[in-house]
Amino acid sequence: MPTTPHLRFWLFLLCACLAACSTAPDKRLLDRMNQKGFGKKYTGNVLEENYATIGDTISISDPYNKSELTLSKRIDIDGTILLPELGSVAVAGYTRTELEALLMEKYSPYYPQLDIKVDIANTGGSKKYFIYGEVAAAGEKTLTGDETIFEAVMKASPKDDTANLGRVRLIKADPRDPEVYEVNIGDLLENGDSSFNMGIEELDIIFVPPTMLAQLGYFLDSMLFPVKKVLSGIGGAFFSLNQFSYYNNNVLH
Repeated sequence: MPTTPHLRFWLFLLCACLAACSTAPDKRLLDRMNQKGFGKKYTGNVLEENYATIGDTISISDPYNKSELTLSKRIDIDGTILLPELGSVAVAGYTRTELEALLMEKYSPYYPQLDIKVDIANTGGSKKYFIYGEVAAAGEKTLTGDETIFEAVMKASPKDDTANLGRVRLIKADPRDPEVYEVNIGDLLENGDSSFNMGIEELDIIFVPPTMLAQLGYFLDSMLFPVKKVLSGIGGAFFSLNQFSYYNNNVLH
């Protein structure tokens, strides 16, 4: 059956809309999307080799040029430090080994003999992980290194009545290949089974979920929330009325 011009127009419009829905995001959006983890610009495996990031302190030493190349610099918000002879140098994201090689290369035209050593001090808790859910001390935590999920959860003080330690989630966020592990910390406490007592890494998220009874309690509380707000408003109005009556009867007369 031949189609009318109007029908062909609407079919074309429908196909265009479907194509638009399936196309890749706008380039500007792609430029802003996360490329790794939380979308941090400077990343690395701090447990294998420490790397420099914003806020860290870089200490440089050289036995052959002690007076000129013995200094400490804090990495600025743009990822750079200001060095003699070189000026502003981008150092954020570099490991200790990479920084030593970089500075050896940059300073070689100025000094005939060099043996630059670098130390990275993670000041201000620049390496961190996160813990949320049924714990008393939720939020951002400083990664101290060689720390397990059991240690992290216990340090955050799980709530006795509501924390479901049998289904703790360890989340390694990534836009392309996220990983989520369920860890039974209760089994470790009861039976000593440490099979899933995983080590935590930088930017890991730990979530301690509520028990089923706690979820039911939260659900009922949310259902009753409007009623409680109304009763609170009525109680507040009644209290204000009593205060007004007391003031009118005892102060004004």
